[in-house]
Amino acid sequence: MKKYPVRCPVTAYLRIIDGHWKPLLLWYLQTKPLRFKDILSLIPDISTRVLTEQLNELEEDKLISRRAYNETPPRVEYTLTDYGRTLIPCLATLREWGLQFLKENKHTLHPDSEWNQKILEVL
Repeated sequence: MKKYPVRCPVTAYLRIIDGHWKPLLLWYLQTKPLRFKDILSLIPDISTRVLTEQLNELEEDKLISRRAYNETPPRVEYTLTDYGRTLIPCLATLREWGLQFLKENKHTLHPDSEWNQKILEVL
């Protein structure tokens, strides 16, 4: 993903989480380490190529760590770093804002989204 020059604190944040799946990846990794195949099952719409790219970028930005085990078959786990955990409150705030937005703009939500039912429960 192309990285743009940072011109203010908000663009610094946006530069780091730029990418359709990065906020979701960080959100899922907050509770426990996940293997690549676990992430694919949580986010079925992501391709393996894009997932690999996004994980690599998050690792380069020191938000997640990758641990490869010397086993057969190979096993790799991804974990949030302490630095990555500092983004969780920001993502929680954005999540709440997004929930309010979707309540008022249901037509923008993908028809297959798990949030269709959740939003109806919240209303």
